[in-house]
Amino acid sequence: MSQILWYGHSAFNISCGDTHVVVDPFLTPASGVTAGSIGPVDVVLVTHDHADHVGDTVSICQNTKAMLGAIVGTAQKLVDLGVPPSRLLNGIGFNMGGTVAHAGFEFTMTQAYHSSESGSPAGYIIRTPDGKHIYHAGDTCIFAGMELWGRLYPLDVALLPMGGVFTMDARQAALACKLLGCKQVIPMHWGTFPVLAKDTEAFKAELARVAPGCTCIDLLPGQSVQI
Repeated sequence: MSQILWYGHSAFNISCGDTHVVVDPFLTPASGVTAGSIGPVDVVLVTHDHADHVGDTVSICQNTKAMLGAIVGTAQKLVDLGVPPSRLLNGIGFNMGGTVAHAGFEFTMTQAYHSSESGSPAGYIIRTPDGKHIYHAGDTCIFAGMELWGRLYPLDVALLPMGGVFTMDARQAALACKLLGCKQVIPMHWGTFPVLAKDTEAFKAELARVAPGCTCIDLLPGQSVQI
């Protein structure tokens, strides 16, 4: 059985058995862990080059056996910042539509509509060793291509930003769930900074109206769910 642990913001630990994949490890006091106490990590995925997503990536890769998955360009920048070159998935990173595998997981990179200080922003569809499909959208607005990704992959859970200002807001994120056809959604990228949505109430109301077949898993930092 797979488990999803939310550290807050867009940071997650997705595990299956003893294998742990951490996405966008921007760890804050609310996360309950630090780069030094996070425990075993097998893969770190970075969606884009902003400080609140790169976070503690370099430190985690230096202090654990973690491999790094990121788009070409961002991957090289993180090597320049201290990630050992031998830790890059595919040797140089990968790109939109590409899939790489490690430790029983498969990672497919999707597009995202945002900005990035290096490379291009991305999302990931993560296939766990027990066959679950989890979509981490990264930072993005809603886009029509979400429907195509939903056709290609039966999404058990979508991890979607809904805090507004820098990403989708509640209304867009709810419609994104309909496009994706995901069974469940975990809202993210909210509550971290004063400018973002303070809670998930508006999103849950929109979801019930637009995509009533999708269940919202409303986590707080440090909480987890099994899928």
